[in-house]
Parts: sequence; structure tokens; C-alpha cells
Amino acid sequence: MVTTLHLAGDPKADALLARDPFALLVGMLLDQQVPMEKAFSGPAVIAERLGTTTLDPAAVAAHDPEEFAALNSRTPAVHRFPGSMAARIQKVAAYVAEHYDNDTAAIWSTASTGAELLKRLKALPGFGEQKAKIMVALLGKQFGVQAEGWREAAGAYGEEGSTRSVADVVDADTLARVRATKRELKRAAKA
Repeated sequence: MVTTLHLAGDPKADALLARDPFALLVGMLLDQQVPMEKAFSGPAVIAERLGTTTLDPAAVAAHDPEEFAALNSRTPAVHRFPGSMAARIQKVAAYVAEHYDNDTAAIWSTASTGAELLKRLKALPGFGEQKAKIMVALLGKQFGVQAEGWREAAGAYGEEGSTRSVADVVDADTLARVRATKRELKRAAKA
């Protein structure tokens, strides 16, 4: 369904996310404590530093952990916490290689319901309830992965017309609206 993403703010990085399911998963994993664009450009930076055009879960999992952490830590670092995130990336890569025969897309392409997809995503290392729900919404809204009950599984992130998360970012205007919604939610939480 998706032809163009607008998550990384860089056409090359967004193209990688659109064509490489593991890169998309890594972008979502990195999407915490850094701006969205930094998180979703991370997979392209990693691929470039590895000298590849895609991210292969088995190859990432097999990479020497110290070398992989160093690769993520080079300036500019892939994440605010490059060492710990490098370890998380390798854990999720090993999980995909072991449980999905290195086929990241099988996580969602073989899920028969939204609830099953949510359960599979929550089982991934580094994916809690909220991150898993946002991923369900992103897959449903921008990739056409709409197993029965996907909106319910995504919770508020799956609502049509919402501007709550990366799932709703399709251009500069929706990015601004998502950021405004997040600011408002933070204000309300502090009140």
C-alpha cells in the first residue's frame, strides 16, 4: 500500500524503511528519547556503515556486539544511547532470525487478527505495549496491514483521523499536528 514514507525526513532513509521490513522495525525500536526523524533515519545510517543496502536480521544478530556498538556510536551516533540501543537491535534481530526464519514481514503478514499481531510485536525485545500498538497502527494505516481487529488492537493510535503518533505522519503538516498533539498530552498529564 505504501509507496512513500515521511518518517526520517530523508528520501533515501524513508525509501529503506518502505522496502525493508527489518529496517522499519529497527526505526520503531529506536523511536524513544530522540526525535522521530533521528530514530527512523537510524536504519539507513546502520546499513550504510555496514556497507549494505538493507538490514538482514541474521547478519545484524551475528555481528560482533562490541563492533556493532562502536558502529552505532560513531559520530553522528545512531541514537542518544548508542551502546544500549545497539544491543537491543541485535536482540530483536536474533529474535526475528530465530522465530520468523529471518523474515520480518512474517510477523505481520501471517497474523490473522490485530490481537495476534499486537501479541507478536509485544513479544519482541524492546517492544512494550505502547510501541507495539503504534507499530500496529503504522502497519495498518500506511502499509495496508489490516487484519481483523487491527484498529482495536492499536487502541487510540488506530483511530481514523488521529494525530497521535508516527502512524499518522504522511507529510510535514501531519508531522506538525502529531507534535502538537503530543505537546498537549504532556501538558494535560502534568496538570
